[in-house]
Amino acid sequence: MDLSKMNLSELSKLNEEQARETIERIRWPSGPVCPHCGCVDGHTKLNGKKHRPGVWKCNAGCGEQFTVTVNSVMEGSHISIRHWLMAFSIICSAKKGISALQLQRQLGLGSYRSAWHLCHRIRHAMLQEPLKGLLEGTVIADETYVGGKRRRGEKRRQPGRGTPKTPVVALVERGGRARAWPITYVNARTLHKALRDNVHQSATIHTDEFAGYKGVGQHFAGGHHTVNHGKGEYYRDGVSTNDAEAFFSLLKRGVMGSFHHISKKHMHRYCNEFSFRWNYRKDDDASRTIAAIRAGDGKRLMYQDPIRKMVRADDPSAPF
Repeated sequence: MDLSKMNLSELSKLNEEQARETIERIRWPSGPVCPHCGCVDGHTKLNGKKHRPGVWKCNAGCGEQFTVTVNSVMEGSHISIRHWLMAFSIICSAKKGISALQLQRQLGLGSYRSAWHLCHRIRHAMLQEPLKGLLEGTVIADETYVGGKRRRGEKRRQPGRGTPKTPVVALVERGGRARAWPITYVNARTLHKALRDNVHQSATIHTDEFAGYKGVGQHFAGGHHTVNHGKGEYYRDGVSTNDAEAFFSLLKRGVMGSFHHISKKHMHRYCNEFSFRWNYRKDDDASRTIAAIRAGDGKRLMYQDPIRKMVRADDPSAPF
């Protein structure tokens, strides 16, 4: 099939063999690559009855057998390649996200557990490494608090700092990329570290007047400029935090409309998902889906990882 026209309607027409060939074209645009030794030549496709479909053998290198799912988020999965393709397409095209339960119904998966793990593996593929391509130009920094609706009978709490909701920081280039993740504390140490680790020194920083950002301008050539929301100021001489607030608006609409509740333990994965879609918002759905599949190269997420392991909320580079 034509990859430039890849959408859910076209993917649903593929059989398993055609879906595997499509994944191979996406992951191996120049031909098979051995995931064990990196060899790009001398591979043989094994077609006998004794072999599973899609198995290759590396003849010129290590001699090992492999398939297109090895060394990717799809490795070891019992879900069909066809369903993987459709899941990538659905999640990449859903502007406000899609719940695992809804994905289970749409794809006819056997259990909620399978759908939940599938979603988390795709979000793990969308992880944007913080030190790979620092944000540049005008970078807007802002923080918010994300949580679900109050349960019946639960007392109303004031929004903002001091609530049990999860604090999330976002760094957004003016007209460009975004990077967001949960943090443990909303203070100067955490916010300064987030900016210095993820933003190029030549950048200009825009924030509101929260005291935690005070003094951060000394680390950046463009300095630090603020707007005072407390006085009703949201734009002044090109300075605003509107880009970050637009990003948070999409994230919160996803929480309220699709997920309803996100635990602190998994918040970083949802931030990966919304950051990825934001970064590829100018691409069409097919290009965004292809980028997500390729981003899953070299990444694994076992079921026990999101179940048993916690991450430092202020460390966006954590592997889980």
